[in-house]
Amino acid sequence: MTVTVTQPASLIQPHAVSRLRSERLARSAKPFLARGGIKGERCPGCRLVPSHCLCALRPEVPTQSGMCLLMADIEPLKPSNTGWLIADVVQSTFAFGWARTEVDPALLALLADPQWQPYVVFPGDFVEPERVVHEVVLTHQEKRPLFIFLDATWPEARKMFRKSPYLNTLPVLSLNPDQVSRYKLRRSRRDDHFCTSEVASLCLALAGEAHAGLVLEAWLQVYTHHYLQAKHQLPPDWQGVAHSQLSALNRV
Repeated sequence: MTVTVTQPASLIQPHAVSRLRSERLARSAKPFLARGGIKGERCPGCRLVPSHCLCALRPEVPTQSGMCLLMADIEPLKPSNTGWLIADVVQSTFAFGWARTEVDPALLALLADPQWQPYVVFPGDFVEPERVVHEVVLTHQEKRPLFIFLDATWPEARKMFRKSPYLNTLPVLSLNPDQVSRYKLRRSRRDDHFCTSEVASLCLALAGEAHAGLVLEAWLQVYTHHYLQAKHQLPPDWQGVAHSQLSALNRV
């Protein structure tokens, strides 16, 4: 498996989440200020302060799987949003803003594209049993799995699921991970609540792309380290555990 490392931020083309963020900012009447996060200038490629930029480390792993992010209104603006990290790693990542009263025609076209087998990734406890699957089983060999994530807070995600009728005919992939979340950038009272990129890593493993899942997991840990070090005005540890794990995966 080959993992490539991209160029510095000035040479990186904006990915789907980056473009959605730019569109959302263009509609804003006032600047978005992240609470309790990093202050000051941010790199457009990784959302970190320039002293902690990690664009030169950004991996891209060839995958058959695709990722589709339906993002609540301000999710693309949050530096702690991990959908951005999915788009960093998985080239076939699509991002759409969610609204109750309208749907992007490009999203409907993506869901109808015959090359994809869409799965809505959501807990099975909230879905009719006949829609729930626990494995990625493709009906035709030429179809690629497309994992759909409702990228929002948990109350928002439940609302999005109920009020998105265009998802009603799709299978729901319900995950039963045996590990606890390692996400540290937002607080949760429960260890079984995973951030979006952690869920995407699990989906990649189910799709037979375990290495890509491990790379995405390692990328989350590197980003988390840089973000928290910048927040506390400390330098990143370029020889630390997170960087070492990502570097080892890059050599596989």
